[in-house]
Amino acid sequence: MSLGLRESRTRAKIPNGPAREQRLFDAPEALRRLFDAAVIACLPARVVPPALPTRPKGRVVVVGAGKAAAAMAAAVEAAWGPVEGLVVTRYGHGVPTRFVEVIEAGHPLPDAAGRDAAARALGLVAPLGEGDFVLALLSGGGSALWSAPQAPLMLEEKQAMTRALVLSSASIAEINCVRKHLSAIKGGRLAAAANPARMLALAISDVAGDDLSVIASGPTVGDPTTQRDALDILAKCNVAVSEHAARVLSGRANESLKPGDARLARAETQIIARGADALSAAADEAHRLGFVTKIIGVNLEGDARRLGRTHAEIALHTLAGAQPVVLLSGGELTLTVQGQGHGGRNREYLLAMADALQGAANIWALAADTDGIDGSDDTAGAWIGPETLVRARALGLDVKTCAKENDSGRFFATLGQGIVTGPTRTNVNDFRAILITPEV
Repeated sequence: MSLGLRESRTRAKIPNGPAREQRLFDAPEALRRLFDAAVIACLPARVVPPALPTRPKGRVVVVGAGKAAAAMAAAVEAAWGPVEGLVVTRYGHGVPTRFVEVIEAGHPLPDAAGRDAAARALGLVAPLGEGDFVLALLSGGGSALWSAPQAPLMLEEKQAMTRALVLSSASIAEINCVRKHLSAIKGGRLAAAANPARMLALAISDVAGDDLSVIASGPTVGDPTTQRDALDILAKCNVAVSEHAARVLSGRANESLKPGDARLARAETQIIARGADALSAAADEAHRLGFVTKIIGVNLEGDARRLGRTHAEIALHTLAGAQPVVLLSGGELTLTVQGQGHGGRNREYLLAMADALQGAANIWALAADTDGIDGSDDTAGAWIGPETLVRARALGLDVKTCAKENDSGRFFATLGQGIVTGPTRTNVNDFRAILITPEV
């Protein structure tokens, strides 16, 4: 099963059999198969049903937020039948549901639709009692999609702060720390609103280390960070703090709920899919293709360009024997945007890697986001091979100039080496695969 269009091909020759006869091998196609396997393994239709308990008696309310939320709600309906509720997902990520209302809203910048969806979710769970049950469906993107700024903070102020943080080098944990302390629904506040109803939250993790307090900014769990932490992050990233934001971040009554808070006692949160699951599925597919597989990092973080250069060095020093070798990694990288181009951290990683490899033979790589969106456009990522820089120069593209301008999107679109899947409706973070074939 493919999640999208196949891209243009380059082929490698690898040994085949004891006589070492050469056969043509489609390297980009093989890498794409690994990526597809990784994503398919984490689709809501696969991971939600096994995690559901027997449908509880009494009133059942479903709420949720994230890029996978609508698909998760559809999977719940298929398993449980009619349920009431409301979920919010990114524009273009909705799916048909019969009972649970699906709202589409802005991501990564929050908008009024997301703000209103958060208020309605809180309104749904607040009147519930001990005999009622809340199923919360959480996935990456939930932080922006459930905006709910605490008064007196205005949506426009939160949008400006979010934009500045996204364009900085802040990690997702740092961005979500700030979001939690400005929100009326994150940092355990959804679970507190639902108390004393029983709550089960099912989460598809898009954060390195699978920290429950970071996924969708932890609306159902205690938050170990503080208002002071949020202020320190804003200062480090040179993000202006409005008067209203300063009031929210200084009022003791506005602090997020902490682990052990009694209002969280009836809430349980489970991770049902994560980056490690995606890499495991890709490794299984690689074995079926006859590759030697090495996972070189499950939860890698840091600067995208720096890691691209580091992985180029690793690839150059990895020798394939009789079989191709695949190096797999996941996690979430960061990117400081300084130019006026477009692209994303996966394509920036590949730009740096291609520049470092300088057309080295027998090495291909793919990097893409499992949600189908690398940055803010409709491209999931891209791939590179030995001919990438030669083809780029022939088309008038300079890899260093594109990197300086943060224009990786134009670079790979011009080459026809972008990967377009459309919304996958899951999100377990970045996926990277490096294929090294034997020299023949």
